[in-house]
Amino acid sequence: MQNHTVGGWLDELASESSTPGGGAAAAMNAAVGAALISMVCNLTVGRPKYAEYEKELTAALAEAEELRGRALRLAGDDAAAFGSVIAAYKLAKATDAEKRARTAAIQQALVGAADVPLRTAELAAEVIALARRILPGSNANVVSDVAVAASSARAALDAAAVNVEVNLAALTDEGHCAAVRARLSSALTAAAEADAVVAEVRERIAK
Repeated sequence: MQNHTVGGWLDELASESSTPGGGAAAAMNAAVGAALISMVCNLTVGRPKYAEYEKELTAALAEAEELRGRALRLAGDDAAAFGSVIAAYKLAKATDAEKRARTAAIQQALVGAADVPLRTAELAAEVIALARRILPGSNANVVSDVAVAASSARAALDAAAVNVEVNLAALTDEGHCAAVRARLSSALTAAAEADAVVAEVRERIAK
């Protein structure tokens, strides 16, 4: 993912290939949110007017960079996980033994396919929390970008949740499904925070 051009990746996304798909797009939205937080921090740190927030935004910058790297890796992981699901469905099923092996392989692949967007959802929640943290001390000239960061991460969160749920729908291990749903539910609480950040920024701009 690190070596793709934006246009090249979008061409792949638009193609008839099933990968990259929605899960990778979710991770890229999270990466965009993290990158915007880095931008805001870079345009705030070192400005005397915001000296009291220097320590907080310097730390936030490092966190945003780490989150962006993780998001890019998740975008690549999502394509690989989906590829495993496709490969499992293509396994032979002529005999009872082959059918059992195929079913087991599909279930194992679905576990991985649900795990990647789950981690994307959790990462998106971290990006939203970081947007909230930097908002008070952000350079007023780019405060709108904090809202866009939160909005991008909110889009990632929603998209990742859909991708988790579509894989859980085919999983038969109810215990595992319940554990995944609990983690997803926790991550989804960040959606309200994202909305609050956007609303606060819009109110500040309107003054």
